[in-house]
Amino acid sequence: MATRFCYSPSEQKCLIKPAYQRRYTFVFSIILLLTSLNSPAFGAKPRPFRTKNVIIVVIDGPRYSETWGNVPGHIPEMATRMRPKGVFFNNFLNDAYTYTNSGHTAITTGINQPIDNNGNELPANPSVFQLWLKSTGKPATAAWIIASKDKLNILGNTLHPDWNNKYLPSLNCGVNGPGSGYRADSLTLVVVKQVLKRDKPGLVLINFMEPDGYAHAGNQNYYLRGISRDDRYVKQLWDFIQKDKHYRKNTTLLVTNDHGRHLDGIAGGWTEHGDNCEGCQHISLLALGPDFKKGRTVANRYTLVDIAPTVAMLLGFNFDQAQGHFITDLFPKKKLKQLNL
Repeated sequence: MATRFCYSPSEQKCLIKPAYQRRYTFVFSIILLLTSLNSPAFGAKPRPFRTKNVIIVVIDGPRYSETWGNVPGHIPEMATRMRPKGVFFNNFLNDAYTYTNSGHTAITTGINQPIDNNGNELPANPSVFQLWLKSTGKPATAAWIIASKDKLNILGNTLHPDWNNKYLPSLNCGVNGPGSGYRADSLTLVVVKQVLKRDKPGLVLINFMEPDGYAHAGNQNYYLRGISRDDRYVKQLWDFIQKDKHYRKNTTLLVTNDHGRHLDGIAGGWTEHGDNCEGCQHISLLALGPDFKKGRTVANRYTLVDIAPTVAMLLGFNFDQAQGHFITDLFPKKKLKQLNL
């Protein structure tokens, strides 16, 4: 025979939970369930990096002696305000073909190629943009190449038969595409901000051309002015990234060059470039991002072909074609240990 328990009215009231307590218990249980499902115990792999977006800025053709070889000089924003927030590489090189299209191709494909410099030849290998778009399934507007030089539209495609005309990024190069001429860097920055606000791309390459353009014209004052302007534009871009809700705290910015210029006394000096002299090969890399060290200078040797595999590692896709390697000196030892590097 079952035993019956009798409670007084006051005891019965204590046994009944108020509705708000029952709702709180239900919601809390759901939160615990979702948290546990995303834990390593349930097989979910945590992201190794906080970086979700990568922006590469290429300042075209300044000589190291007019930039990082004489700071703050013409680059006070990068040298004094940005450098303490990231990692600076003072032994960074283009050790192959020191022309605009070859340098940019090394950056985007991870392979040195003696490509035509007039914009009449596509890279032989697919770019980091194409591999990223394929791996993510994102639309063309998720990846952008925005260049002051119209001839750099070639970076969006490849001659490789397996990749030609596939997974192409969006392009905005020169005044209005191939054959339209070069565009002022200030206008390129305007386009960059418009694209970032509208499309919120996860992978972007920006070319600022004025140092190279005015050096070829033999105008030293405007060459130096171009360096100073691009220094300000890079800082304005970094400030935009830090304030924008989509990009702040999860975006890596890489600032480099495609080539330098001849040393004084070599084949036209600062007005030209294209050989393997130190002036043409010695460039720079400034890297800022949520995963990197802060306020560090790296003297180890790296080159342009190391950029693409580093971008691939940060964004989490395979990039086996590169001649270069992942830039380990960007990261704290704790992060490298997590990556087993």
